[in-house]
Amino acid sequence: MRIAVMGAGGLGGYFGARLCAGGADVHFVARGRHLEAMRTDGLRIEGATTLHVPHVNVTPDPAEIGVVDLVMLAVKLWDTEAALAQAAPLVGPGTAIVSFQNGVLKDDYVRAAFDASHAMGGVGYVAATIDRPGVIRQTGPMQRLVFGEFDGSMSARGRAFLQACLAGGINAELSPDIRREIWQKFVFLAGLSGTTATIRKPIGPIRGHAQTRAFLLDVMREVVAVGRAQGVDLPDDYAEVRLKFADDVAADMTSSMHHDLERGNRLEVRWLAGAVVELGLAKGVPTPLNRAIADILALHADGRTL
Repeated sequence: MRIAVMGAGGLGGYFGARLCAGGADVHFVARGRHLEAMRTDGLRIEGATTLHVPHVNVTPDPAEIGVVDLVMLAVKLWDTEAALAQAAPLVGPGTAIVSFQNGVLKDDYVRAAFDASHAMGGVGYVAATIDRPGVIRQTGPMQRLVFGEFDGSMSARGRAFLQACLAGGINAELSPDIRREIWQKFVFLAGLSGTTATIRKPIGPIRGHAQTRAFLLDVMREVVAVGRAQGVDLPDDYAEVRLKFADDVAADMTSSMHHDLERGNRLEVRWLAGAVVELGLAKGVPTPLNRAIADILALHADGRTL
């Protein structure tokens, strides 16, 4: 299977390397020092997983790759529209575009840029980040990809991607209800990102303190209420289910938004807490805590300015 990875950061770099190791024909789109390091020494995974792919196909220009079977979209959310415009040479009549980005608005961008038939839903789970150019550090053992067609069909392209993932040792699943999978991740992600970034602590202290634990739960309850109003099949008590999940993850687990805040980078808050507020307003669902998170982080959303 011919696969293009748009964004070779934590998620794209990690799963792209695993796909390479499994024998897939993978092409990375990268830039800057990360691109040059990958050209020189391939791609390394360190931490919970150790893997070195010494030779990788990497370019800053998707036109050099040509049409592929599947595009993995893994850029930061603020780069989505630019990345999709850049991805045009990768897309042929049967190409699937799978966004493994955060949030629930991401697939709207795909459908706006290309015919809806190209859009396949995806959810990625991995605690990983670029440690240094050419090196991805995995900070926890969790790694999983879930993807599927929005009409629920078990398509040939979905099955082919599943086999490529499994060959690379990826915990992967082809889902018949990918919209629900996306929202299930979003409930926890919105809670984790919103609380860790505003409180500036990892999940352990937050879940261990009665007041901040209640804050985390109520933030997730708002997301569940918005999802249910959007017609997503989430149980009424799904926030409580996600809180139990939060009790089982490593105490030092945090969010990429917290990392970005600490580093002075741009934040994805517009597409996380901001999306909860936006979608809640559209359905008349109150979201005061997510509004507070979006407001608190507003002055940091564009990164540190000198």
